[in-house]
Amino acid sequence: MAALSAWFWNERFWLPHNVTWADLADPAPGVEYPKAGHLLSALPLALGIFAVRIVFERCIAGPCASLLQIQTELSRRAQPNAVLEKVFTSITKSPDSRHLEGLSKQLDWDVRKVQRWFRQRRNQDKPSTRTKFCESMWRFTFYLCIFMYGIRFLWQSPWMWDTRHCWYNYPYQVLTSGLYYYYITELAFYWSLMFSQFTDIKRKDFLIMFVHHLATISLISFSYVNNMLRVGSLVMCVHDTSDFLLEAAKLANYAKYQRLCDFLFVVFSMIFFGTRLIIFPFWSVSHPPITCLRAADGLLQSETRAAGFSVWVLVSR
Repeated sequence: MAALSAWFWNERFWLPHNVTWADLADPAPGVEYPKAGHLLSALPLALGIFAVRIVFERCIAGPCASLLQIQTELSRRAQPNAVLEKVFTSITKSPDSRHLEGLSKQLDWDVRKVQRWFRQRRNQDKPSTRTKFCESMWRFTFYLCIFMYGIRFLWQSPWMWDTRHCWYNYPYQVLTSGLYYYYITELAFYWSLMFSQFTDIKRKDFLIMFVHHLATISLISFSYVNNMLRVGSLVMCVHDTSDFLLEAAKLANYAKYQRLCDFLFVVFSMIFFGTRLIIFPFWSVSHPPITCLRAADGLLQSETRAAGFSVWVLVSR
């Protein structure tokens, strides 16, 4: 493992010439650079966010759902049957005609009765509209708050107005408290989403969302350890711009405000297109590090071979 780690974190690949990981690990007094150990603080914060989510859904989102007359649907439960339950949990939730005929003969049931049992059993596992409303309201609240924080923080940052500042004097860029809180909070939120997948009702897209959350956590952590926080903060803010609008459209849909839902979805689509396909490639990462890694005196500091790959990793979020 030590050899693999040394190969992956090769300084010649990741860092400019004449810069080592030791240089970043031992900064001057009063100067702080990102360290891998900082990421551990996201785990207890993730548990805290998960606990806040539970309280929020019960004490705020739940009453809002009741106010909008969104109730839990009372779906008809499937008749208890050990044979069918075993097939449902260990073999298939949607048996084909061959399985249906075999189960029909084994139980001496009509094929349509077996089909009806599986349909009712699948409906039992679907989250109710009320549950989905509460989950979307929580995500809407978090995305809106973190987006507002990101805008407020980046508004005062020079790299928001000139993205070349993302790479000036890299990697000797001081870690500020604002960047630290922004990154750790985003990371903790996605850790909390990972935790909640195993406690929430299991959905059809469980594996897809698990891979998505894992990739997001990896990319945020990777950019933090490599001190790419400036460009990373722009990437996160651009992605957060449209996320809360999608959740708002979902809330309107669950509340059966169809016109509002359609309007919000159109606004979401426009902002998603503008931020992801225009602002992101032509502004956030428009100045690659290979042309911007300059010291204050304007001398080219390095032409790191990791430049293109590093931007690609951030883009993949």
